[in-house]
Amino acid sequence: MGMNDTSPKARIFSWLLFDFANTSFSVMMVTFAFPLYFKNIICQGEPRGDALWGMSVSVSMLLVALISPVLGAQADYSGRRKRFLFAFTLISVLSTALLSFSGPGMVLVAAALFILANIGFEGGLVFYDAWLPEITSPRSIGRVSGYGFAMGYLGAFAILLINLPLLSKGIVPANIPNLKLSFLIVALFFALFSAPLFLMLRDTKGLSDSSSNGAQRRERGSSFVHSIKEVGYTIRHIMSYPDLARFLLAYFFYNDAILTVIAFSSIYAQNTLGFTTGELITFFMTVQTTAILGSVVFGFVTDKIGPKRTIVLTLFIWFAVILLAILSATKQTFYITGLVAGMSMGSSQAASRSLMARLTPKEHVTEFFGFYDGSFGKASAVIGPLVFGIVSAQAGSQKIALASLLVFFGLGLLILIGVRTRATAEAAPEVSRIE
Repeated sequence: MGMNDTSPKARIFSWLLFDFANTSFSVMMVTFAFPLYFKNIICQGEPRGDALWGMSVSVSMLLVALISPVLGAQADYSGRRKRFLFAFTLISVLSTALLSFSGPGMVLVAAALFILANIGFEGGLVFYDAWLPEITSPRSIGRVSGYGFAMGYLGAFAILLINLPLLSKGIVPANIPNLKLSFLIVALFFALFSAPLFLMLRDTKGLSDSSSNGAQRRERGSSFVHSIKEVGYTIRHIMSYPDLARFLLAYFFYNDAILTVIAFSSIYAQNTLGFTTGELITFFMTVQTTAILGSVVFGFVTDKIGPKRTIVLTLFIWFAVILLAILSATKQTFYITGLVAGMSMGSSQAASRSLMARLTPKEHVTEFFGFYDGSFGKASAVIGPLVFGIVSAQAGSQKIALASLLVFFGLGLLILIGVRTRATAEAAPEVSRIE
């Protein structure tokens, strides 16, 4: 069964279902349960846990940033996007399953497995996101992208609900067996609901197959060398797309702050505001509901006013979120902050994906998404979590560390204002390619 054998709605639904699947990893292993498990159980509550966790996130993001553009170009050139996505998904699923065997003192093993799992999750997004322009029309990209994030948050809500009995006794040494089982459930959930995409969608013809008589097909080894050269050429000439370059730089800064919030939100809520595990579960399940709403509503807003204006709007909301979090002295206030954060989280990322899809040349969509998801998206996450962890450990205050994110949001907003989306889409020159 492939893209020519199924209806457009079935293809879109299988694509959306993958977001439903992989966000289970994001909420459990990056945002909520495993960060606390890593610090409180594996690092046994030591202050260095923040820095070690931030370093683990940063290393995984750095590696994805380095390999994504090359693999994206290789996927475009060979036409094997689905194979790459399957490989990264398998790495994430297996590594997550193996994390169910981690325990107190296993810092290096747990960090290494998490790095592999996060590489699989984040690296796969390059190939997943690149399907967006193919499964929908330009008029509905914003809505479909928003639906994807909404499905993702619905998946996050579902995995939290499934694991609620296992997490309810707390992320404490006495509950280790249940916590390990919850990680295994995440791996199974990810594997099960990602499967329809691999059955429904099919790779399109690669650039190596584009000649009319097929005489110019490359061998696998030479195509990989070609991909490296292609990425190098794109880097040297990316300023031929000045507005795309400005957007990617803006995305680098504001996405850094968003990913840092995601990586440290559970640790901040528990260590700074004293949330119990039960309160955290309720908090994150509530955040998912507003995130679903925000993704859908702002998806329509994106198609109505354009992705750039939508991103600017959500960045102002993020300023309010950070200030509210810093000023929060009670759990009730932080709940309100979380509701607002949920509304802006999916919407800003969905609008960003829509803008990138509109600015990207279709024949090199996976390669350019490699820069978006990899070099700029993941490399940005190297800095934020690392800075947050170091500032928190040195200053002894997570609120001071949180305030540093205002700088990243501010830089992103200032650079984004200079992006001319219509001029880029209509007048961007075609970069000649290596043959």
